[in-house]
Amino acid sequence: MATMTDVARHAGVSVATVSHVLNGTRVVRPATRQSVLDAIETLGYSPNTLARSLVTARTRSIGLAVSAISNPYFTEILQGVEACALEHGYSLLLADPHDDPEHERKVVQLLHERRVDGMIVAPSADPGALVAYLTRHELPTVFLDRLVDTPADSAPRFDQVCAENAEPMVRLMAHLTDLGHKRVGLVTGRPGLSSTAERIAGYRIGLAAAGLPHDERLVAHGDAGPEGAERATAALLALAAPPTALVTADNAMTIGALRALRGRGLTVPDDLALCCFDDFAWADLLTPGLTAIAQPGRDIGAQAVRLLLERLADPDRPARTVRLPCTFVHRESCGCADQKHRGHTPQSGKGPVS
Repeated sequence: MATMTDVARHAGVSVATVSHVLNGTRVVRPATRQSVLDAIETLGYSPNTLARSLVTARTRSIGLAVSAISNPYFTEILQGVEACALEHGYSLLLADPHDDPEHERKVVQLLHERRVDGMIVAPSADPGALVAYLTRHELPTVFLDRLVDTPADSAPRFDQVCAENAEPMVRLMAHLTDLGHKRVGLVTGRPGLSSTAERIAGYRIGLAAAGLPHDERLVAHGDAGPEGAERATAALLALAAPPTALVTADNAMTIGALRALRGRGLTVPDDLALCCFDDFAWADLLTPGLTAIAQPGRDIGAQAVRLLLERLADPDRPARTVRLPCTFVHRESCGCADQKHRGHTPQSGKGPVS
């Protein structure tokens, strides 16, 4: 049976370097790391994970607490987390907090009791109990997708990673207002989430950039699900002056919005332009195809793992917040032709985009 010494000799490195690669305790140059991994594969080396965890007090496992796992966006995040964790020799323990603050704290405690080395969490809209638990136990944690506010009198304690929210929403609004829409409705997510607040801020910036007033009646909370979005869309359509265009803030709410439109015999884009802040695999199969903002779900998941491993290797380094860019995906649901290329960015103020 091959030993760590055999691996080091085969790769031409020290035993300490092999240990760093296996345990993630220090950054190793990519070429060196690959040499070690190749040696492990060639020699069939299998580290004694249980013995190593007793020595290092680590289990090579990461706890992942994410609600709405059935949502395609969070499924992509999960895939990114899993792939990056596996690449670095970590396994995942998964829990669904159901966006409930009390249940959130309980599942994180259960994962902690399973001796995970660190946590990756998409926090709820009221994460106070969660933050208190993580702080009290000094559990290395990365927040993803939804950011947690830092008190004004203290330095950030947790690493965080999410997509850009405001600027892509401004791009969607520019697209719609360039097409002549002056009443744009927004079916947004659960109140209290940073993603909700930032997308509303982008919506308002987009209105101001087009010289349009902000009408609170055109913003309705869909509570991040089809049922809530259907009710919210119905309320917008019932206004005396309903919107001529609609933005939904995630893919699940798009389903609810489409149900509301169908229930009233309305079609896209003839009766209402529609676009979504959240692309999904079958958006181009809708008729017409859905114009959307594509979030980098897999990259968000992978970046969360990298931040967590950096934290484990250097517990005292300053906390970081990483924001990843999104992509504008132009299809036909706003009434303009599909340009057959991805990543197109409409230029505000330059006339209709078609």
